[in-house]
Amino acid sequence: MSLLRLLNAQGIAGLCAALALAILLVIQKGETRHWKRQSGQFEQSFRAGQAAFATTVADYRAAAARAERDDLANKARVEAGQRAINERTVHDFEAHLADARARAGRLRVEAAAAAADPGAGASAPVPGLPAAPAAAADAAGKDRLPPADALVATEQAIQLDELIKWVKRQSATAGPPGRAAE
Repeated sequence: MSLLRLLNAQGIAGLCAALALAILLVIQKGETRHWKRQSGQFEQSFRAGQAAFATTVADYRAAAARAERDDLANKARVEAGQRAINERTVHDFEAHLADARARAGRLRVEAAAAAADPGAGASAPVPGLPAAPAAAADAAGKDRLPPADALVATEQAIQLDELIKWVKRQSATAGPPGRAAE
């Protein structure tokens, strides 16, 4: 009982305060361990998020680089196809024009020869035409284009035809990769 005498109200209050502080210290130690563990988990989660972000950025950059390479390859393919189409169209156009001009030249020569010697080349003599049918032939000739204008019209028709073909081929070439031109 001597111990109880030493303890008065202040001593008991001091013991209770010390006991309360010891309990708070134990609780604080537990909380500190808990939050250290939580901090480690948060740090791992943050680092995983940062790694996922870095991976996503790298994937997007790689996809952009791949798309740029594909675009450049497609551009080269389209340009090569267009050059080939242009060359082929120019060649076809020039060949058709040369053929039309040669035919027009032959027709002029044949017409001049026929006008100079109407009986040449005939195997048997043919009686002359009466005046009325000759007038009908002259009337039909009046509705036609003169030979020079007929050649110009033919050249323009060939030019338009080749332009239409060129446009169709160009539009087919500008399509997605793997699509063949006409």
